[in-house]
Amino acid sequence: MSKSLLRTAVPSSRLSRRGILAALTAAALIGSLAACTPSPTPAETNEEVAVVDGGELVIGAEQEPDCADWIATCGGSIWGTYVMQIPTMPSVFQTRLVDDEWVPVPSDLVTGEPTAEVAEDGTQTVTYEINPDAVWSDGEPITSADFAYTALQIRDGDDIFDKTGYDRITAVDVSDPQKAVVTLDSAFAGWRTLFSVYGIMPAHILEGQDRNAMMADGYDFSGGPWKIEKWTRGTSVTLVPNENYWGEKPHLDKVTFLFLPDTTAAFQALKSGQVSVLAPTPQLDALSQIEAGLPGVKSQVDARSGNLEAIWLNNAVAPFDSVAVRQALAYSIDRDAIVKRLFGSLGIDKAQQSFNSPMVAPFASDDFSQYTLDLDKVDELMEGDGWKKNGDGVWAKGGETATFSIKTLAGNKRRDLTVQVLQSQLADAGFEMTIDQVTPADLFGTIAPEGDFQAGIWALVDTFPDPTLSATFSSVNIPSDANGFSGINFYRANIPGLDDLLTQVDSEIDTDARIAASHEGDALIAENVPSLPLDAVPNVLLWSEKVGGPLQINPIEGPFWNLAEWGLAG
Repeated sequence: MSKSLLRTAVPSSRLSRRGILAALTAAALIGSLAACTPSPTPAETNEEVAVVDGGELVIGAEQEPDCADWIATCGGSIWGTYVMQIPTMPSVFQTRLVDDEWVPVPSDLVTGEPTAEVAEDGTQTVTYEINPDAVWSDGEPITSADFAYTALQIRDGDDIFDKTGYDRITAVDVSDPQKAVVTLDSAFAGWRTLFSVYGIMPAHILEGQDRNAMMADGYDFSGGPWKIEKWTRGTSVTLVPNENYWGEKPHLDKVTFLFLPDTTAAFQALKSGQVSVLAPTPQLDALSQIEAGLPGVKSQVDARSGNLEAIWLNNAVAPFDSVAVRQALAYSIDRDAIVKRLFGSLGIDKAQQSFNSPMVAPFASDDFSQYTLDLDKVDELMEGDGWKKNGDGVWAKGGETATFSIKTLAGNKRRDLTVQVLQSQLADAGFEMTIDQVTPADLFGTIAPEGDFQAGIWALVDTFPDPTLSATFSSVNIPSDANGFSGINFYRANIPGLDDLLTQVDSEIDTDARIAASHEGDALIAENVPSLPLDAVPNVLLWSEKVGGPLQINPIEGPFWNLAEWGLAG
């Protein structure tokens, strides 16, 4: 699930969480597979700086989430996950660096690795032993009832971001408050994502209440090291320590995330000292300034990314309801040239060739590599689909032209450059593209779920180190009245044969067979071009030298994953 769904990462790129499925294979195996991935630009090693207790920090945040109900479609902004969900919601697995690979490890919510067993009848049982020290911020223990409440809210609810895996749950045994036994009707290779991507919600507070209404504007409960003290819409979110957290408590007295959607303004805020930390989308001017050196500012740039940016095409509306038109569009764009212009200074000059991100590279094929700039191929495909160029050089058919609007987020200079280059390349190929800037709340709250767009540019962010494209492309995840507008297949992709392959990737226990199914699915996706991958967006973290602690980019949980360990430099 890329809460993606597509979860945003994507905010500067977008934001969406993508539900990524956890494999049944051990973390060590995932690590060995990752070793086969293309070599990314190595992350800098950051020196840990000693901190003092107390004090406050102001941090810049590129996007404001539409709501704080993390399981709902409105909670799909990855920035909401970064600044509020991860610091406050307990989860079973966390992504941590082990032997130089980011892998899922059990959190202190549980006493150890949960056990997962597949019975002869194909059903699967996962048993979670809950840490007896784990309590909510009001002192109430975290119990199996919280697991049951969370599971059923996702499985049975309307307007759910992604139900992958939860839709297989048939029962949650809560007879022992310290043990949750979850039964699924079939094997789910990504069982580690359960109660990890979304976390756990408190049944004793939310049971029988309107969950979405209670959490929409923030909430006062917590099962993490921080609590939400205040969310001032349009301005900021403030966190304070959760005094009842059973793990390591924060060093800081308060952290305020200041919403700065304009990346240029955010950069100026860092240089002026208005904010002490930024995780900006890599803009050309920002990268050049980082390379030149920023007085009093430290930095880390890491191309090891789960942020995948793409051109998303609405397969249900003209002109992209035609496979030939979508393929022609793909042959109209020089993606390598765009990537080189955006990220060439980081040594990145090749387009992404799969919707599986570099974080799950063994599951990705390179089938989209067939789509390079080829205007003869564009002509062949468009003419074969009945189109002819009009006097303006634009493809026309049946009184309509190949004219479309692309939705993009306002204030993002890198995106602005990207769509301008696209506009020029597509004009040469006979497509007329207009640019429509929108807010993240509008794009991911209404426009995308309701399918009210022709094309868009945003990113999906992996929220778990395991592959899945079912949340993104399975037809059952097309939001609609019938499913309560649940799902993040905003592009209405419905490719014959693909659902079965994606289900196999979700269910297959054997890793080799799972990878083979994933590659077969990739080939089918590339053939039909439901959308077009552009690039994996590198991660950037900038911070004042006045900030101490082990600051380091976590490509899955984001830049603030270990905020409790941060402080003012001692």
